[in-house]
Amino acid sequence: MEETGPGAGAGQGAEPEPGAGAGQGAEPEPGAGAGQGAELGAELRRNPTHTDALASGCSSLTTQQLQENVRVVKRRHRPMRLMFEIPSARIIDQVLSKHVVYQVVLMRSGRFDSRRVSVERRYSDFSCFHHKLQQEFRDELEDLVLPPKLLSGNFCPHVIAERRVALQEYLAEVNRARCVRHSRLFPAFFTEQEQRRAHALLRAGQFEAALQQLQDVLVMEEKLLPWQSATLLVPTLSALAVCHRDLEEPEQAYAAALRALPAVRRYGLKRHRAALLSLLVDVGYELGRPAAQLQEELTTLRDAERGEVSSCSLKELVVQEFI
Repeated sequence: MEETGPGAGAGQGAEPEPGAGAGQGAEPEPGAGAGQGAELGAELRRNPTHTDALASGCSSLTTQQLQENVRVVKRRHRPMRLMFEIPSARIIDQVLSKHVVYQVVLMRSGRFDSRRVSVERRYSDFSCFHHKLQQEFRDELEDLVLPPKLLSGNFCPHVIAERRVALQEYLAEVNRARCVRHSRLFPAFFTEQEQRRAHALLRAGQFEAALQQLQDVLVMEEKLLPWQSATLLVPTLSALAVCHRDLEEPEQAYAAALRALPAVRRYGLKRHRAALLSLLVDVGYELGRPAAQLQEELTTLRDAERGEVSSCSLKELVVQEFI
């Protein structure tokens, strides 16, 4: 997976506000703008500056300033859409196999997206993805057609160019299906291979290489998050926390674990919750952060579950994933 533009540090963000993960998953559907008026009104009521502006005769803002404030709020609530591009392809010629890989770029519209991230996929990856979609959503996707497999001419430049355009149109068609956008099959197509490579590197003790791979995965998942549960990020953030800790970067480890915690609490991921809390308590004391409340939460969780919550560390949990 490759990323262009500013790097996305895993643990650089602060802890989300309670319920923030769920709110992201409930963002407007692509193309949906019906509820923007209500959201705009709610935003104006929440923001003191905008509230003052709404009160007739009570605002010190000029008409031009009021109009600019409204434009800012409208831009904030533009509906987001996923866009796909397959700008290039390359031939990989190995001793026992020769195949074409396509660079798939995922972008998100509706706001400035400076982080273009891409993955490489073979035609066989598209075919496997299509087969899984047909198994799960046969009725909803009865008209979805994957560009056919070719028996010859696969490596001709004009054939590769035509296939590249056809696969890009296929992804756009897949994205129009709401059932697919909200399915775990969708992010898995874009991130599972990279997750497996990253976790293999982590298990081998190559934490810096794993960290880079995981940061790219996180950028991709963040683009898909408005149509997914907030739990999508939990395995990646957990693995990032482990890598940062083994690289003796406690601040980043703490931030990554802290970011994962709200979704884990909200959706009842007990194994991750105990492991994350344990790491946060240990690293929190190391950094001189207030950890008494986290320690109390961990103790309460373990007492309530009476041994049902695993006592394994976050690292022990992470190395078992994506095998």
